[in-house]
Amino acid sequence: MCELLGMNCNVPTDICFSFSGFRRRGGATGVHSDGWGIGFFEGKGVRLFLDPQPSAHSPVAELVRSYPIHSLNVIAHIRKATQGRVALENTHPFTRELWGRQWLFAHNGNLPEFRPAMTGSPAPVGDTDSERVFCWLLQRLRERFGDRAPEARALFAALGELTPAFAGSGISNYLLSNGEVLIAHCSTRLSYIIREAPFGEAHLSDEEMTVDFSQLTTPDDRVAVIATLPLTDNESWVEMRPGTLWMFHEGAVLAQCDTIPGPAR
Repeated sequence: MCELLGMNCNVPTDICFSFSGFRRRGGATGVHSDGWGIGFFEGKGVRLFLDPQPSAHSPVAELVRSYPIHSLNVIAHIRKATQGRVALENTHPFTRELWGRQWLFAHNGNLPEFRPAMTGSPAPVGDTDSERVFCWLLQRLRERFGDRAPEARALFAALGELTPAFAGSGISNYLLSNGEVLIAHCSTRLSYIIREAPFGEAHLSDEEMTVDFSQLTTPDDRVAVIATLPLTDNESWVEMRPGTLWMFHEGAVLAQCDTIPGPAR
């Protein structure tokens, strides 16, 4: 299946180090060769790079790896296709507008039975179950909260109620962000690490690369990195328990809850 990478910080930070190892899994150290994408929030805008080619061999991925784009929230994805052909429109992360903000979503899993009624917009452009889930979630959120965006904890509570409707029908790990918070659902496998003072060295698992974060940060910096599998081999990553939803804000865990399968609404 696919792999996910997310970053949530309290100060704008680049993801070059983590992405260097992550992109290698897209056709070099891993089999996820059916496309890749990454989205960076910059204010209310999103800088989005998508390519249906393997990330390990993509010139666009090399540009992203070497270009220090600073962001508070980042979502990246490398694809091993289960539903939908290999094409640009089926490449994650997907983006849509809701309540005057851009939203990013990337998914790892397979939900062949999840085909709920879709009403209005946003509507899927491609033919993946992942984009269908994203659009369905935004439709349900708009129905629930109307024209006014909810506070972060109300949003998290709503997602905690909505996620079981599709997570119970298959594998559904996902990352979702509106540029303020990053929400992660662990269906089978996700891990995270929070880097904060005192910072030390980190060594990538997929590439011979080491960074001393104490030389690149201030004592007040805090960065949360979420990945399907740990990206470094000399740090202590936290494995998320399957069937849990997490919300990250300013590089820290703001909330966490269990998700229990239930019928689609």
